[in-house]
Amino acid sequence: PVSSSLYGSRFLTGGVGGSITHQCFYSTTPANKYDRKYWCKTARNGVCYTIISTSHYTSREYEGRVSLGDVPQNGTFTVTMTGLRSSDSGTYRCGIGTTNEGLYVSLNLTVLADAPVSRLTQLIRGELRGSVTVLCPSGDTQRGERRFWCKVGRSSCTLVATSEGYVSRSFQGRVFLTPRESSGAFKVLMNDLKKEDSGLYLCGTQRRGGQDSPQEVVLQVATASALPRRPKFLSGTVGGSLSFQCHHDPRGNYEKKYLCRWKAGSCPVLLDDGGFVLESYRGRIQMSSSDPARGTFTVLLRRLREEDAGWYWCGAKSGHTEHTAPVKLHIHQEICSSRDPETTTPVRVTPPGPAARSTPTQRSVTGLMGTATESTTMGTVTLLPTATPGTSATSPGEIFQESSSREPRLLPVVLPTLILLICITVTALTLAKIKLQKKMAEERRTTGNLETASVPAGLSPGEEERMEEDPSAEEVQECRMGSGKCRWVF
Repeated sequence: PVSSSLYGSRFLTGGVGGSITHQCFYSTTPANKYDRKYWCKTARNGVCYTIISTSHYTSREYEGRVSLGDVPQNGTFTVTMTGLRSSDSGTYRCGIGTTNEGLYVSLNLTVLADAPVSRLTQLIRGELRGSVTVLCPSGDTQRGERRFWCKVGRSSCTLVATSEGYVSRSFQGRVFLTPRESSGAFKVLMNDLKKEDSGLYLCGTQRRGGQDSPQEVVLQVATASALPRRPKFLSGTVGGSLSFQCHHDPRGNYEKKYLCRWKAGSCPVLLDDGGFVLESYRGRIQMSSSDPARGTFTVLLRRLREEDAGWYWCGAKSGHTEHTAPVKLHIHQEICSSRDPETTTPVRVTPPGPAARSTPTQRSVTGLMGTATESTTMGTVTLLPTATPGTSATSPGEIFQESSSREPRLLPVVLPTLILLICITVTALTLAKIKLQKKMAEERRTTGNLETASVPAGLSPGEEERMEEDPSAEEVQECRMGSGKCRWVF
């Protein structure tokens, strides 16, 4: 089966007696390389009749004025028609397959008496997670024109980016239209390429009265890439420092290496290896080292601010080509995990993400240990551990103790207090019991003397004993109405 990746122009314009050249671009899979390529014209009945194909067929009507060339290693086949006639206007297909109903791209050809010269379609190839540079035509040199870059769909061209700052959501941080050069031309820079970025694009200038003839660009993103997959998100803390490496091909001959700040479709350079530093960043940013043999340069950013958060691009320029890679920086505030100034622990606030699923202790330890090492595209972008101003180093044991929840910290205080209260209560009850026993003993002695004096003469010693053991109803009632210490009454 053929691959679904096939691109080509949707509109062609030619002049009577002139010629047109049309290119079809396909992915270089084995099936596509060796399958039949064809060029056909759609009739009113909807059938597309073959004009020419790689099966050595050419329609008699077009003999001598049509040719088809296939370059499988490049994934391109080109159709050229000469001696154009008005009757050649219509809908055509360039496609791949054993029949004309296979994989194809439709296009409209218009033949005019006086037609402008059409530009050839550019073919740009990029690697997955890599970057590309597209050179757009000069057009009119008026400064007030809007530059645009759009992706061609079935019925329209969807804007990707404009010179007025618009950037499509799926291309945020990945595309930039450079300022116009003296010739009026400009470049489109795209990086962090994805498979779905493949397709047909248009770039050009647009003014109030219309637009210049746009440049057609076919972008093919290779699914197999030698570039490793690397994270492109870095974290820093307000007031802290951040150091990361940008990588480039060490075999390249670059005239400038730089770091720029991507924002709203623009990317002003912050510093480069020629010594330039943007005024607002002086004293805070520097290119601390460069290793051309390994293809790296290191950028150090100090005294981080909240407004430093956002996208940055590492770049290396060689002629008209610029190799770029995006890095997104997250800046976090510090909060305190305790109100006690002696035990206050700075904890970095982190956004929701994979780290948020770790335990509370793990999150706090991560925040206190400094910044973790990460990487990003264009080689690696490594975030080096840096200390936060005013923060001293802490042992792992201290970190765990300070970052634990409040319950384990309160336990050593609450437990001794409870034990002390229990001891005081037991002591008080014991003293009260001893005092009550003494009082009851005195009352017993007094009562015994009175009872001895009032016992009737005829009672036996056993009866006397029963009278002492069985109190009267009045005595029982008095006991119940008393302080509840009846068990102490004998």
